[in-house]
Amino acid sequence: MGEKGMKLTNSGATTADCCDTTDKCRCRWRWDTPGFCSKCHDKLQHRTCLLSSTFIFFLCSFVTYGGAGMLFSWLALSPFQHQIYASVTRGGCQPDGEGSWAIGIYRGGNPFSLKALEMVGVPIDRSSAWPVANPVLTCASVLDESYPSNFVADPFLYLQGGKMYVFFETKHAITNQGDIGVAESVDDGATWRYIGIALDEEWHLSYPFVFEFNGQIYMMPEGSKNGDLRLYRALDFPLHWTLEKVLIHKPIVDATMLEYDGSYWIFGSDFHRFGAHKNGELEIWYANNPLGTWKQHKRNPVHNGDKSMGARNGGRPFIYEGRLYRLGQDCGDTYGQRLLVFQVETLTQYKYAETKVPLSFEESRKGRNAWNGMRYHHMDVQKLSTGDWIAVMDGDRVPSGDLSLRYYLGFLALFILVFLNLFVGRAIGLLRCKFAASRSLNSGKKTDIAATWIRPQLASRVYRSVLRLSRDTTFFRNRVQPRTCLGVSFVVVCVIVSLASMCVMVRCFFGRNGADEPYPLYNHYSQFTLLTMTYDARLWNLKMYIKHYSRCASVREIVVVWNKGQPPNPQTEFDSAVPIRIRVEGENSLNNRFKPDPRIKTRAVLELDDDIMVTCDDVERGFKAWRENPERIVGFYPRLIDGNRIEYRNERYARSKQGYNMILTGAAFVDSKVAFNKYWSAENERGRALVDELFNCEDILLNFILSNSTSFRTVEYVHPTWALDTSKFSSSAISRDTMSHYSKRTNCLLKFSQLYGGLPLKKWGFNARIDGWDY
Repeated sequence: MGEKGMKLTNSGATTADCCDTTDKCRCRWRWDTPGFCSKCHDKLQHRTCLLSSTFIFFLCSFVTYGGAGMLFSWLALSPFQHQIYASVTRGGCQPDGEGSWAIGIYRGGNPFSLKALEMVGVPIDRSSAWPVANPVLTCASVLDESYPSNFVADPFLYLQGGKMYVFFETKHAITNQGDIGVAESVDDGATWRYIGIALDEEWHLSYPFVFEFNGQIYMMPEGSKNGDLRLYRALDFPLHWTLEKVLIHKPIVDATMLEYDGSYWIFGSDFHRFGAHKNGELEIWYANNPLGTWKQHKRNPVHNGDKSMGARNGGRPFIYEGRLYRLGQDCGDTYGQRLLVFQVETLTQYKYAETKVPLSFEESRKGRNAWNGMRYHHMDVQKLSTGDWIAVMDGDRVPSGDLSLRYYLGFLALFILVFLNLFVGRAIGLLRCKFAASRSLNSGKKTDIAATWIRPQLASRVYRSVLRLSRDTTFFRNRVQPRTCLGVSFVVVCVIVSLASMCVMVRCFFGRNGADEPYPLYNHYSQFTLLTMTYDARLWNLKMYIKHYSRCASVREIVVVWNKGQPPNPQTEFDSAVPIRIRVEGENSLNNRFKPDPRIKTRAVLELDDDIMVTCDDVERGFKAWRENPERIVGFYPRLIDGNRIEYRNERYARSKQGYNMILTGAAFVDSKVAFNKYWSAENERGRALVDELFNCEDILLNFILSNSTSFRTVEYVHPTWALDTSKFSSSAISRDTMSHYSKRTNCLLKFSQLYGGLPLKKWGFNARIDGWDY
């Protein structure tokens, strides 16, 4: 070694603060703190040296970014495994690049006034679906073990007597091939029973157009992968079919047939035609009957242009008030983004003209949380014998290619994180490991060690990239000193970008499709009403509250019980994805939150204080638990009232005693039809008077009332992922002063015990649910 900047002890040991910068030092340490240095190749080393700055840097980076990722996952992702598809066998309902399509039912007085099934108000007692809601068919509905499904789409109705059949594409989860499935309904489309696979070929099938001709039932599915358009006839409806005829020897996509003006017409697309625009081309074929010889329209293709103009078919054409309408797909931003309707003005062998008309379909504002929040591309609408119209429609909560995009963004975020981490380490001088070949070549030394390093173990292109990164960071470090304002700003920006990249990576790889999906019960979905009570001093909190909870999948309506002050305008004051109703009360009373309200259209009501924030997934899990036992109060805040000395205590006490016997209705589901009527019955008038006197304890009173009315269990706890109580930041909350609040509630317990003859509350333990939601 050189003698500059070095001292030798009598024993010959090095006492320098750092290694020399010659080729023999692979890593140079920078930190002056004893205990951190790096090894030199001549084995000279401090006795106090333990770790290199390189190791410490990587260790700190791992802890920092790993901790940030874990914190983000705790805040943004549910720790519970989603059980939407718990009944699915053999790997169905897997993430699919084509989406997660499902099927819903709509009804109305005409095709342009259709309402979703949940708005019709059909109840299903078995699954506590009051009312039952869309979707009615999902990939979980396909229970055939030989045909696990990733999604269901392209539904077509067939009405036969008092039964309804829907034929649909189901994508095989293993082979990725489309097959034709069929389901049956005997209650006007409220519930559906999967029957089986109606048609399975060696190629992909979809768009199963079903119709009747001369007393026979036919199906004309898309099979463009096989290069033709085929017609099948039912041998034993609905599961057995035979090939009747090849209609057109071209790969026609999404073909629909109709009888109009004495002829039969097929509308479809041939994207293999020279010059055809994918999803922007439409052709017409005509014949004397479905089994006849099909000829091309004289102006084919009748459309060939922008894919957002609705050229590709989106379902069965229909006739309303003597006018013919065609359904098309807007594929502008993503495949199947939305449906368009066209009124056909001219249809002959030589001419075709159509005009776009409004569908009058209200799109969901819930985004990915809605089953059709991102796109809907197919509808079959038919007139019932009653004169009403029924439609079956598919929808998806993610855009086309969402899975591939998430993986791409995840790996991109990982690359940015690694690159910035290495760049910062090199720039501030903590990563001193470099390939010595560059120095050796520049210095012209011919040592054995240098000769070894000249032969890199990495590929030449990667090796050159590493050398370039080393030179660039050295150049940057010489101009931006870590201890200057510019240097600190640079490091801070890089760390922030790295943290953001970590969050993006966690969300893309572990966040599924980014939706808080509802949890079905017996394959049935439902909805609930969210009810909160507030007044003018808490309007700022209410706006944040409504914006968040209105996006939850199963929320149908938000009712705001307004106790005091000038009520806001629900049409202009709030950013809401569901209807908002302000119920103004004449008296400022806590009893108002349980007042019977005939305008509430759901049995399930989520009583949720306007200062409580939980995730939509927690809300959906609570709703699922309530539907399993609708006679209970199901909520997120357990309490235990026991002992000879009655006292109101917090959740920690219930945890210490390993049980609870009360659920606070500040965040709980109740049966509005049962609980509200009991609460406002004449026999509980004294209890309500006590609530008004103390301006507190309405939730405790409801627990007493329900527990005193039955010998069965009346409370159930669901653990939230996290819960934020904003009352601590508000001067208007009645629970802000904890000691005074608890004192009032203890007084309530004493008086309610006297009123109802002791404590009727029975204790129940935690960790009783199989799914672990009550830990």
